[in-house]
Amino acid sequence: MKEAPMFQASLDPVAGNLALSAAVACVPLVAFFVLLAVCKLKAHVSAAIALAISFLVAVFAFGMPAPLAALSATQGAAYGAFPIVFIIILAVWFYEVTVLSGRFADLRRFFDIVGGGDVRIQAVLIAFCFGGLLEALAGFGAPIAITATMVLALGIRPLRAALAVLIANTAPVAYGAVATPITMAGNMVSGGDAAVASATSQHVAAIVGVQAPLFAAVVPLLVCAVLDGKHGVRDCWPPALVCGMSFAVVQWWCSNNFAYELTDVMATLASLGITIAFMRVWKPRGVEQSRARFGLPESSAADDAQLTPVRAWMALLPYAVVIAVFAVGKLAIPGVLSGFDIKIPWPGLAGNVLTAVGANPGTTYTLPLLSNPGSMLLVAGIIVAAIYAVFNGGGEFKMGMGQAARALVDTAWKMRTSCLTIVLVLALAYVMNFSGMTMCIGELLAETGVLFALLSPVLGWVGTAVTGSDTSANALFSSLQHSVAQANPALAGASPDLFLAANTMGGVVGKMISPQSLAIAALATGEHESTLFRKILPWSLAFLAVLCALVFLQSGVLAAMVP
Repeated sequence: MKEAPMFQASLDPVAGNLALSAAVACVPLVAFFVLLAVCKLKAHVSAAIALAISFLVAVFAFGMPAPLAALSATQGAAYGAFPIVFIIILAVWFYEVTVLSGRFADLRRFFDIVGGGDVRIQAVLIAFCFGGLLEALAGFGAPIAITATMVLALGIRPLRAALAVLIANTAPVAYGAVATPITMAGNMVSGGDAAVASATSQHVAAIVGVQAPLFAAVVPLLVCAVLDGKHGVRDCWPPALVCGMSFAVVQWWCSNNFAYELTDVMATLASLGITIAFMRVWKPRGVEQSRARFGLPESSAADDAQLTPVRAWMALLPYAVVIAVFAVGKLAIPGVLSGFDIKIPWPGLAGNVLTAVGANPGTTYTLPLLSNPGSMLLVAGIIVAAIYAVFNGGGEFKMGMGQAARALVDTAWKMRTSCLTIVLVLALAYVMNFSGMTMCIGELLAETGVLFALLSPVLGWVGTAVTGSDTSANALFSSLQHSVAQANPALAGASPDLFLAANTMGGVVGKMISPQSLAIAALATGEHESTLFRKILPWSLAFLAVLCALVFLQSGVLAAMVP
């Protein structure tokens, strides 16, 4: 039998020159971005071409044997399919179950009532709180599509509605899709060790938990400004700050002290509950004047006779169930669930690929059958579907388990191209990592010294702005960020995990300008993507500037802020 090829990555394989090697290593990424943003090819087509280019660069420039380059792509694709794609499909399906049950209409009626007749506050509750819940469970554009339609239905003009939901979507992105971006960051630098991946992800989540709340605290106020200018800020600042601050506090606490995958769920529910309680003692201001500016008729008393306490509870039930299931899975029996994980040394790859320093780059694939968030979402979805099937309001809310099962198949089919993109991006990331391309780029960036701390979030911003996914941005750049932090003497006092958090947060503020987000918002509101881009870009750049300054300070004088 022919002996398997061996390969050890090199930092300067192209003419023995680090700068030239790094430039060649950038070719697959540059190709991906140009094909997607300039040539306007579909995301999965761009990813497929970039993957092919990465294979050629790995083989002909970095000297990786072709069989090992191909096997690297298959391991990345496997991880992209399970658990990442599995989690995303189950998260969107969970939302679809609430829609099929007919209870979603009650949820919308609930927002109408608790907003006190003020469409600006209703829009904040929908775009920020409910959108945050959707981001927590689904992400990948679903919150923008759903909340933009709901805010538009309130009577908000299309451009303002689109901008409002794009800005509101900023706060929860890091922990979106049950914190998939953060989990991805931990896995990309773990070397295939599940324990290291878990510990790294938790630390990154904690660091993001002291960065993201600083933005989240003011986002509802910014949404009010977008909706109604200075009048919105003047009239609505008390509930807006209550909404944002309560979200920020719970986001910090949950990410540092609870199951980080549930951070957005806990923060949005707490923010929603506290804001609703505040609205019971605070009278909305300038309601009729704002309605006149929006071109709406005078408000009338909310029709709350139809929404009984029981129906309101049933509309909110799914989110209570998902919290309970995750609390049990992540806090009560995590060891039991992880005991079913299957570790697979990737055939033909394990033992045959080494990093430039002679370490295993992560050639063991872990199959988390029960411990992954997707499995927990499946359990939560089944429980919710069963409850809705039994307690159907005397037949008014008709949904059987068969409908829920068909919805799962339909969801997977509808998301097939988005899922394919994620699989291909992960395959690309693994080829770049195992061949040494990512480390090569990182070594060159390490020579920027302490300045890299200022530039670090830009990588995540660019990655998410182009791919539309913070998860994909972390797949592309996590290893690079981590390697730079470890190799750069000027950053010796900073935790490498700070730069994983910086990459994640860069993706957070880049999400609003991604072609995917803009296209979804444009489709939902009827606005043109180019108009939205021109209006939203200054907001994204302002957020990025603040973030870059924050990370730079946290790497030095504000190091005490880093958990």
